[in-house]
Amino acid sequence: MLSITHLSKSFTQPEGQAYVLDSLNFEMQAASSVALLGESGSGKSTLLHLIAGLDKADSGEIEVAGVRLSSLNDSALAQMRRQQLSLVFQQFHLISTLSVIDNIRFQAALCQRFDSDFEAELIDRLGLLGQLKKYPTQLSRGQQQRVAIARSLLHKPGMVLADEPTGNLDEQSSLEVMSIFTDLVKSAGSSLLMVTHSKAMAAFMQRSVLLHSGQLKEMPIEKF
Repeated sequence: MLSITHLSKSFTQPEGQAYVLDSLNFEMQAASSVALLGESGSGKSTLLHLIAGLDKADSGEIEVAGVRLSSLNDSALAQMRRQQLSLVFQQFHLISTLSVIDNIRFQAALCQRFDSDFEAELIDRLGLLGQLKKYPTQLSRGQQQRVAIARSLLHKPGMVLADEPTGNLDEQSSLEVMSIFTDLVKSAGSSLLMVTHSKAMAAFMQRSVLLHSGQLKEMPIEKF
């Protein structure tokens, strides 16, 4: 599903070029899950943005579903994101003028990929049945995150990129949401690459990798 080869990315600083990714290699199979760990500033979010085609690398290649991102223009990159990827962040990016149900259906409508049975499963598992006619501002932060998760999965993307998706929730809520989230990712048949600082959240993944000094290192999964 995802193949990264010799990927490098640097930023200009007063003392010169600072590399956050340095000839990095990485592979993810379809329908797999990986936790991406690392210190703040190590480049985890940068890596997600590169995979999503929201930023450009200095060198190297990224392939998503067999397609090299470097071969795509801006329009094709937007189409790839719409069809193949979903992004879930700490900031939920819900559309305030749309109801909960319309927010859930938003990306599925854009890529014309709608499954009513899976929508019903998402709404039920995420406890959103009584919230569908409300607007995002009428929901708690935990409920907003659940809407964002439903929206990210309804079109059954090839890969979900999640950046600290439970970072704004308390520990107990984080564990509850993460358990449901990972189960629904499996139901969608999607892969999940998730940035987290929490070993407890990483324990929900099949693999764990540490980004340090521009390279990725496989880490053991700690069970809780």
